[in-house]
Amino acid sequence: MRVKVTRSYQITIPSEIRKKLGIEIGDMLTVKLEDDRIILEKPKALLPSIKLKKRLYTSEIEKLIEESLEEMVG
Repeated sequence: MRVKVTRSYQITIPSEIRKKLGIEIGDMLTVKLEDDRIILEKPKALLPSIKLKKRLYTSEIEKLIEESLEEMVG
C-alpha cells in the first residue's frame, strides 16, 4: 500500500489499517526509525481504560486537568 507525503510532511493512514488497529481521531502513535524504515505503532494502553458514554479527546482531558490544578492551587 502506498501513501503520498503532503507539503506539510503528513500522510493519511488508509481506512482499512485504521479500522484493523482501532485508530481514532486524537489517538497517539509511536514513530520509530529502523534502518531505512519508518514504523508507526499504536501503543498499548499504559493505564486501565474505563467505559464512558462518550469519547474524550486529549484536549478535553488536558482542560479538565488544568481546571483541577487551578482548583487545588486556589
